[in-house]
Amino acid sequence: MKILITILILGYTIMAATVQTLHVDGTKIPLIHEKDKRLPLISLQLVFKNSGAITTPLNAGLAKLSAKMLNEGSKKLGSVEFSQALDDKAIHLSAHAGNETLVVELSSLKDQFNDGVALLQELLYEPNLSEEAFKKVQTMTLGSISQKVNDFDYVASASLKKVLFDGTPMQEPQIGTLESVQKIRLNDVKKFIKSHIILENAIFVIGGDVSKSDALNSALKIAKSLKQGKSEKLGFYNATTQTKDEVTLKPTQQAYIYFGSPYYVKVDDESRYISNVAMFILGSSGFGSRLMEEIRVKRGLAYSAYSRAHISNTSSYFSGHLQTKIESQKEAIDAVKEVVSKFIKKGATKTELKQAKKFLLGSEPLRNETISQRLSRSFNEFYQGKELGSHKKDLELIEKLKLKDLNRFISEHKELLELSFAIVDAPKE
Repeated sequence: MKILITILILGYTIMAATVQTLHVDGTKIPLIHEKDKRLPLISLQLVFKNSGAITTPLNAGLAKLSAKMLNEGSKKLGSVEFSQALDDKAIHLSAHAGNETLVVELSSLKDQFNDGVALLQELLYEPNLSEEAFKKVQTMTLGSISQKVNDFDYVASASLKKVLFDGTPMQEPQIGTLESVQKIRLNDVKKFIKSHIILENAIFVIGGDVSKSDALNSALKIAKSLKQGKSEKLGFYNATTQTKDEVTLKPTQQAYIYFGSPYYVKVDDESRYISNVAMFILGSSGFGSRLMEEIRVKRGLAYSAYSRAHISNTSSYFSGHLQTKIESQKEAIDAVKEVVSKFIKKGATKTELKQAKKFLLGSEPLRNETISQRLSRSFNEFYQGKELGSHKKDLELIEKLKLKDLNRFISEHKELLELSFAIVDAPKE
């Protein structure tokens, strides 16, 4: 009886995510909403598509710096007073930019949400784009980049992106470089915000203890603070098939090895669910994966070895990394090539498929525990052009997946063999 009551309560307080459309000045804006009354909290994400780092190839770091400027409060209140207004109501409001999108997040207790919406309206209508705020953000960004010089994982990772996507908007770090950020001016930020923080790019994601009608009303209020513009389309970039080894010399005690290759699977491919299984077996599952078993367990070359597929609207590629002794790096690189080659030629085993299914199906409830997790998944499904809830169909397909079909898929992706390496090594004495 207690179990039945719990199920009934959860069914009453949690509703599946839905998508509706707002109409503002002739512009259609999607709103993804999910109601969850278990806690008196409301979470809102205002996502601006086509507004991430990839849109500023000639000004690396501009998107991230512009997002940070939105954390400096409104022109009316300034940074300190705006921050104090948020703290007084225990409201969280922040902005950040990724590769394709810029996101403004707002969360608070239900009773304070309207105050949060009002502050967000004020921020979007007239952000604090003062020279003083710009210099502060630029200086902090340069400091952050300077600190990364001695983060050898970051150095190797950035070097790999440069190798894989040289000559494309994907080649530079999202945060930018010391040289690129030093060249950015306040006017560049103003132009970026004017051309990207617009109605045509907006997508609302609202969840928590809020009805669909209240979510709609809040989104409409916020949308009225945005101006119209022209949304640019993003390109798609494949990683290079020209294999290359890039070595960076640093005062390191071990070798940092990052590797990657093209991977011809797109977000809307029907075989995407098979890719999830294949990548899990090869390297994304941690202990028990092919890479971990061969490189750590059998050969003792590294404490860990990891790989995954990066599949987005603008790119698709395979990458991985490990650390090993300076004198063992050639052996480790050869081992990576051998593992990937064997995987392509012979595929997965029956046991590996069984274990992958057990984990991917069994861990599903853990990926849906919080409203944040569910909203994030719903947004990704919508953003990638899928139906909301499509992950459930993928799980059903994974459960029915046969070994022969998995191995046929693996054998078809020989582009994984076009491996490039970015290595941080110590100078020779």
